[in-house]
Amino acid sequence: MNAEHVVIGIDGGGTHTRVMVCDLWGHVLACAERGSASIYKDKQAAQNVQGAITDALHLAGRTTEQVLALVAGIAGYDAPSDLDWIAPLTKLPGLTCPIRHVNDAVSAHSGALLGRSGIIVIAGTGSIIVGITEDGQFIRNYDFHHYAASAARFIAYDAVYEMLAGSFDDTDHHLLQAMLAHWSVPTVSELAAIAKKGFTEDRRERDKQFGEFAPAITEAAAQGSTAAIRVCNRAVDQIKVGIELIAASFAGVEVEVAFIGSVANSPYFLQELGAQLRQGNNKRYSVVEPKFSPVIGSVLLALKHIHIPIDDALIDNLHAYNKPWQNQ
Repeated sequence: MNAEHVVIGIDGGGTHTRVMVCDLWGHVLACAERGSASIYKDKQAAQNVQGAITDALHLAGRTTEQVLALVAGIAGYDAPSDLDWIAPLTKLPGLTCPIRHVNDAVSAHSGALLGRSGIIVIAGTGSIIVGITEDGQFIRNYDFHHYAASAARFIAYDAVYEMLAGSFDDTDHHLLQAMLAHWSVPTVSELAAIAKKGFTEDRRERDKQFGEFAPAITEAAAQGSTAAIRVCNRAVDQIKVGIELIAASFAGVEVEVAFIGSVANSPYFLQELGAQLRQGNNKRYSVVEPKFSPVIGSVLLALKHIHIPIDDALIDNLHAYNKPWQNQ
């Protein structure tokens, strides 16, 4: 190992792939961003990931031969068979270092809690709740066949259905107008006509369009929209259930919880989730700020893989980096 050696961390958990090149002392040398790493969101997923790696290495002034470890957190890695499409994402000529692929929630937990036990809630482009217990158990709400429908696209679908079902009142005027503008129609009946045809044929494009409308819903909830509050509270309730399911496996009476993602970190969700967790069933919950973004979580996992100590000096060096991707 020498000053030219680096590790690579990848966050492929949202609408964009984020790649970070870091030296062995925690200095961030370069970052790059391209489209989604998920084949379910972008047909060009492999080109996106490989291109972002190439870009980041070029910016860092490093070659593939100087990379000692790479960890990629990829959304949709839920079973061993998923490696059939995930492993090719990071195949680059000359990249012969150990490569570890994990679910993006593993990277997010690593960055948020720095290896401590606790629970993270991801609600943004996707939705998952993950805990690591004091004895190292890795538990997902998925393991219980539980899903908290709190991803951006899901709360948007839910809000649109509420409006089309006529479940709105005067408090929802601004939300309704925003919704009609988003789908470029003047009336609810015309929105219904689009809906009856499935909105748009391409599922990726449809999900993207709905996901982009989610901020209007969380903002409307904060401003008192009855329909938006109803939609958001359903998602909050499901998140609370997922947290409690996982927390039951912790030995201690207090469990740290961190929120990641645009939905989970919207003012309305932060307020309501905080209130719900103050009335915990299984544990006492301590809501904490994530220490680092998921891409730095992948960097930390890569450094650990080659037995680099994660000491205070290294953490300070990472903190010196201005993190534009935190909590997205």
